[in-house]
Amino acid sequence: MMGLISNPGFVRNRKGDAGFTLVEMLVVISIMAVTAAIAIPAFAVWLPNYRLKSAARDLYSNLQLAKLGAVKENKSWAVVFDQGVNPGKYQIVSDWDGAKNVEKTVYLTQYEGIDFGHGTAGSGIGSHVWSSGDEITYTSDVVVFNSRGTCNGGYAYLANQKDTTYGVGTRTSGVVLLRKYTGGTPPWE
Repeated sequence: MMGLISNPGFVRNRKGDAGFTLVEMLVVISIMAVTAAIAIPAFAVWLPNYRLKSAARDLYSNLQLAKLGAVKENKSWAVVFDQGVNPGKYQIVSDWDGAKNVEKTVYLTQYEGIDFGHGTAGSGIGSHVWSSGDEITYTSDVVVFNSRGTCNGGYAYLANQKDTTYGVGTRTSGVVLLRKYTGGTPPWE
């Protein structure tokens, strides 16, 4: 009679093996649809400013790269901005006084909707004011870092289609700066 006694540990509940019901799946899909309907418009508003901030930070990093390269190699390095032939492009160039080797080329089109510009910014940073149609205040649109890390001062202004503006530039001491136009007091933070 021992063999006829069932072991309760091996009893399976057939009701729990069925998986998800159609109602449960529809509830989950409805929740996901409502969440997406709320999130997508908010994401679309946030994305242009995110791209602009990313482009500004990359330019800041590339100016630092040129500065450190000049000091390390004991040769002048430059960042060359192009608004004419290939607008929305800049290059990091090593050995500026010699062979002029292009180390890196950056196209602002990779950030979608970002270009050189000043948006609604009413004034430049300090004395670095842009002229009509030229949002690069460096002489000849080139910043050159010497072997001591100092350079010519100026700014490159970047804007998106929402007219948000960032200024990325240098002081003659070689300090690299990143500023956002707020329109308040002071207008650049």
